[in-house]
Order: sequence, then structure tokens, then C-alpha cells
Amino acid sequence: MPGVHPARAALAARLRSAGSVFAEDEADLLLEAGDGDPVKLRGLVQRRLGGEPLEVVLGWAAFDGHRVRVAPGVFVPRTRTTVVVEQAARRLHRYDRVVDLCCGVGAISVALLGRVGALDLVAADVDPDAVDVAAENIGDRGIVVLGDLFAPLPERLRGAVDVVAVNAPYVPSGALSTMPAEAREHERLVALDGGPDGLDVHRRVAAGAGEWLRPGGAVVIEVSSDQAPVSAAVFEGAGFIVTIESDAQVDGTCIVAELPV
Repeated sequence: MPGVHPARAALAARLRSAGSVFAEDEADLLLEAGDGDPVKLRGLVQRRLGGEPLEVVLGWAAFDGHRVRVAPGVFVPRTRTTVVVEQAARRLHRYDRVVDLCCGVGAISVALLGRVGALDLVAADVDPDAVDVAAENIGDRGIVVLGDLFAPLPERLRGAVDVVAVNAPYVPSGALSTMPAEAREHERLVALDGGPDGLDVHRRVAAGAGEWLRPGGAVVIEVSSDQAPVSAAVFEGAGFIVTIESDAQVDGTCIVAELPV
């Protein structure tokens, strides 16, 4: 390909031979991260060729127009989760109260702040490493707390939350072995395993969210398209008014469960 720098072409060829579908794009990002230091670049390339997710090698992931920091072992945000951001943002105004539950590195929080502006935002996760990274990504624009689902939330939010945005683990336990190696080998089980049918955490969110939402508030929670009808029934059984929303462009699906007024 004329005009392509030899180093980029050679790196892309190595990545392609290792199975990379987007070898040229990855080569560009690795060269940028190497910052002209051949020793640093060699280390980054070796890590990538060794199977580490590109985002972990780079130290950041692209999400909804932002670069959010990631770290080894934590869940890497996926583009499909922007369906949650889109549906949550539609229901928010500046300074509304938002909870980013199972926040991981805080990608949903960062995206909502970018789309809506200042929010009264609390993000929570059970993984201490994820909480540390989320706190760095969110900075002074919100509060990040460590704990299981609603347990660590400040009492002032009870009955007052406008939106609970959730990307809970929803992979069925029996399907974990079929996940790509990058996820299976480099992300913690707590961020992936959703129990026998993948919806254990969905049931717990449905059971607890009503105490925290204001009347008319909503849970927006990611799910697979196959699981969506079952998750919707779970939230309907808990008293919510439910719709299933999908975005074919990002292959994302979520449940929007509104608390009746």
C-alpha cells in the first residue's frame, strides 16, 4: 500500500498473522503508544501478540467518544454498552441523580457526563481495582463507592434516583468457556458470570431498585437480545413498566424499567 510507513506495515503484518482483524488500526495505536521509543514499542507489541487485550496494553479503551483508563484484570468496556448510555441520557437532565451500578471502570458515568453535563452521580462496583480505576476516570465529577449493588449507596439517594444505569454480568455460567480468550483469560469472573441463566444479578437489581428510584425513575440495564424477554419479565414481576430497546448499529440491547408514578 503506497505511502504506508515500513514500520507500520511490518507491525500490521505481524498482528494480522496473529489473528488481528483490525491489524492496521492496532498498529497505528501501538505506534502512538510507543511514542518513538523502540524498546517501549517492542514491549507493547509482545504483550499484544501474547494475547493481552489491546485496551489493556494501551492502558485505555475508546467508549462513546472518550478514552477511559483500563487496567489489567478489570472489565474492558464494550461499544455495545452505548445502548445503555443512549437510553439513560434520554431520561436525564443536568444535575439529575444517577447511579452507575456495576460500574467497572466508570465508562457509562464518563459517557453520561459527556452527553448530559453535570450530574449528581454515584458509581458502585464490587471489584476494588475497578473502583480505583473508575475513581480516576470520573474524578471530581461524581462519587465512586465499593460494595455489592445498592449496599454502599449514600442514604440520601433512597427514593430519589432518576436513573440507575447498569452493565451487570449476564453471561450464563455454562457459556463462559465459549467467550473470547481476551475476556475469559484477562477479565475477572465477577464481571462476567451472571449465574445459570445469566440473569442472577438482573433479578437482584429488579428486587432492590424500587427502594432507590423516585416515582417515574428508571433502571436501564444491558442484556443480550436472547435474554431480553426473560429479563423484561423479571422487572415486570417486580412492578416496573418495561420496554426492550436495541441499537443494531452497536449490536446492543437493554431493558428500560420505569417505576410507576
